[in-house]
Amino acid sequence: MNELPMNELPDEPSDELRLRPAVPDDLDAVLAFWRTAAEGTSISDDRAGVERLLARDPQALILAERGGEPVGTVIAGFDGWRCHLYRLAVAPERRRQGVATALLAAAEERFVRLGGRRADAMVLVRNERARYAWSAAGYAPEERWRRWVKPLTA
Repeated sequence: MNELPMNELPDEPSDELRLRPAVPDDLDAVLAFWRTAAEGTSISDDRAGVERLLARDPQALILAERGGEPVGTVIAGFDGWRCHLYRLAVAPERRRQGVATALLAAAEERFVRLGGRRADAMVLVRNERARYAWSAAGYAPEERWRRWVKPLTA
């Protein structure tokens, strides 16, 4: 069962924005996209990590495409209790064109369908552009909490 509406694929790629869940065949393109569009890297930015994500939750990685090429991503993870957003990334040449807005709307719609009540986002402190974008989308830092991290692998 697909949670996101799936657009019919035209015979020729169009420049219309298309959102869909990523599939395993997309992973190499997504990882390459993150190297150019995402701010910073993560310990999970490898094929095995993203394969595990899709195996556990095939709808979590939302891919935005234009002309058949990735132009944006967001991971909309729901653990049954909390809604978490990761890897909101838009191609530099496609920023300020509504791609992030469309991705966040799709993620938030997914969360509501799953029974989520509040979404949180991972945002690098040093990424001022991202902080502005998240704020414009209605998100705010929660100053009472801090993220505590312990790597589980060497």
